[in-house]
Amino acid sequence: MDVGDRAAVVVGVDGSVRATEAVRWGAAEAARRGAPLRLVTAVHGEADRVLRPELVKRYEDVLVDHARDALADATAVAGRDAPGVEVRSELVTGHAVAVLREAAEQALVVVIGDRGLSKVEGLLAGSVSVALAAHAACPVVVVRGREEPATARPVVVGVDGSPGSEAAVAFAYEAASLRHVGLVAVHTWWDLVADPVLAPLLDWEAIENDERLVLAERLAGWAEKYPDVVVERVVTRGRPAQVLLEQAARAQLVAVGSRGRGEFTGLFLGSVSNTLLHRSPCPVVVARS
Repeated sequence: MDVGDRAAVVVGVDGSVRATEAVRWGAAEAARRGAPLRLVTAVHGEADRVLRPELVKRYEDVLVDHARDALADATAVAGRDAPGVEVRSELVTGHAVAVLREAAEQALVVVIGDRGLSKVEGLLAGSVSVALAAHAACPVVVVRGREEPATARPVVVGVDGSPGSEAAVAFAYEAASLRHVGLVAVHTWWDLVADPVLAPLLDWEAIENDERLVLAERLAGWAEKYPDVVVERVVTRGRPAQVLLEQAARAQLVAVGSRGRGEFTGLFLGSVSNTLLHRSPCPVVVARS
């Protein structure tokens, strides 16, 4: 059975420094999971709009040569970092988001850098990471932030009970178990009550106790499935994105859903996951239901 027949860890490649970091992250993940690694780069040059006809073929050849060089370098990096992992590289014609979305259909996870090369050359521009995280069929890891090994750092996950949140919790528990590290489960709640008369009448302690019960219920089944994972529970009143960014400062990975339950109660609105993709100090995984 070759790589094409098995669910793989897919990594987007474009030759940039960030893409190389994504390859290293993906290779380590494939080794942990005992899965193959699939390196993918996309070539789509709209040369007919910017060059004379006689230069189009030369331009396309340059793009293809660059893509092949990037794949060769990425394959070498993966081989050094995870010598036991089966690797396949693919050069595909098409737009980056479409190519990686198709690859995600059969993937365990898709891994990309948070930014790449120029608009013409790059596979991993910020817009690509955001679009892919919002629409891919499998979890998407955007590698960003610190570069040093962080084997002792925990995995952080945001929990609100939405379908995307459940998918993020599933990924986070498995990630923590595979890495033999702790899990920090974060549940935030944020009141939008601006009425200075009503606010003092609310029993904030009772509300917080209720939220702690909500988190306990969301984690109950997963704790039984992964008894080896030690969980730290963080329940706090605060803005979700800011709380998760604070927790990410001590993490090696932060997991969130692509969107939440609603404007008032939802933890994973698009704005929250989007904020993490642009500001997190560590890699971010965005999971969809």
